[in-house]
Amino acid sequence: MAGPRPELEAWQDPTAAPLVEINGVTKTFGSHYAVDDVSLTIFPGEFFSLLGASGCGKSTLLRVLAGFERPDKGRVLIGGEDVTDLPPYRRPVNMMFQSYALFPHLTVADNVAFGLRQERIPRGEIRQRVEDMLKLVRLNEFARRKPDQLSGGQRQRVALARSLVKHPKLLLLDEPLGALDRKLREHTQFELVNIQERLGITFIMVTHDQEEAMTMSTRMAVMNEGRIRQIGTPSEIYEFPSNRFVAGFIGAVNQFEGRVVEQQDDLLLVHVDDSEGDAAELRVRSSQAVAPGTPVVVAVRPEKVRIGTTEPPAGDNRLHGRIEEIAYLGDVSIYHVRVPDGSLIEAQLTNRARRAAAPLTWGDEAWLGWNSEDAVALLE
Repeated sequence: MAGPRPELEAWQDPTAAPLVEINGVTKTFGSHYAVDDVSLTIFPGEFFSLLGASGCGKSTLLRVLAGFERPDKGRVLIGGEDVTDLPPYRRPVNMMFQSYALFPHLTVADNVAFGLRQERIPRGEIRQRVEDMLKLVRLNEFARRKPDQLSGGQRQRVALARSLVKHPKLLLLDEPLGALDRKLREHTQFELVNIQERLGITFIMVTHDQEEAMTMSTRMAVMNEGRIRQIGTPSEIYEFPSNRFVAGFIGAVNQFEGRVVEQQDDLLLVHVDDSEGDAAELRVRSSQAVAPGTPVVVAVRPEKVRIGTTEPPAGDNRLHGRIEEIAYLGDVSIYHVRVPDGSLIEAQLTNRARRAAAPLTWGDEAWLGWNSEDAVALLE
């Protein structure tokens, strides 16, 4: 979603200094590990997302960054300064809450100006900064309105302006789009990214919405049970998941359990047994050496799976089955095909041409095929 970026990103540059360093942070509540030995570096100008299901520890980690929770172990550094023991008001950080937490008795302009007045900034500077920020979020015409006179999307932008007007080094966003309907949420995603890129402020967002994280992030961390399971760009995490949890959590995926029987250079040959004892041989590219007999999971995304009535060419991965379910979504149709091992395999067919009837229907025999480079081998 973001515009053109330099050839070498900050996280790829060994000389780049991170803005945020989280070193071995652990936070418990009683016997429960909300955050379990997490280490993470985030660089200036990033839009970084912490993604995971409810209870995975992402919000607790955000509160540790903000200073609302103190870790049991580990350190937090911002701009090279250890802020682990500093209260929230002494950190170069601002936080935008899911509820927006606007003052109902104050106007839009006064809500935005509130933090500046608390810091006793001169009136003229407050007026100018509030005016500039309202222009940035396109709310300058609503300066005199109260929050209850605004739509949900407008209130969200007021909360954003209030968070940014103090020029923090770091802005933390806790499910910032959760209260918006789907259409408004999709529109606001673009607005947030554009504002972040114009200001150059580092954003760290907590979300459980995969699409939101994939759309907005320069990088993201997938969390589960208090730990980070993978860090990477959206395309790296989607196309090259490092484990079964990430593969299954991000988008839809077909997974085949089997064992490596041979490795030819970077090509793994994997045998998958079906319910009748027959073995299907799957081919998958892997840059790491894997010993014969090693259990692996071959994962392939539904959009990579071709479906049709003719047998795929030799060298492709191929399975034969019967169509049990079809979901027509307009731009794509999703097919669930029962294959010999008893599992349902999902394939997507792009509806490029207009037609009233689908080329394949319920109960049809179908062939599934995909290239070896379109799948990944997962060892954990």
